[in-house]
Amino acid sequence: MYNNMEAKMNMDPQQLMVLETEVKNRGKDMVVGYLLWWFLGLFGAHRFYMGRTGSAIAMLVLSITLIGMIATWVWMIVDAFLLHTWIKEHNQRVEADVIQELQYRYQ
Repeated sequence: MYNNMEAKMNMDPQQLMVLETEVKNRGKDMVVGYLLWWFLGLFGAHRFYMGRTGSAIAMLVLSITLIGMIATWVWMIVDAFLLHTWIKEHNQRVEADVIQELQYRYQ
């Protein structure tokens, strides 16, 4: 989806350091995502963290009833396999944005 490797090859060490710092600051953390999924997944906390507010609210509302909680539990299990990809794609988008900012700044 986002191939930032070529742009990164043309950067000097200072730019790469800025890039790494900015991605770390703006990106999502895998550990935080999975901790939220593990402890508060039935309430959609991991989806709130990823900015998927609509489906997070749906999970939160569904978790009020017993039948809804069962459905949310299944939904949460599916999310366990999707969360890694969401975080990786988000961080790649952040990296692409930072690369564009750095290229604009150093032109």
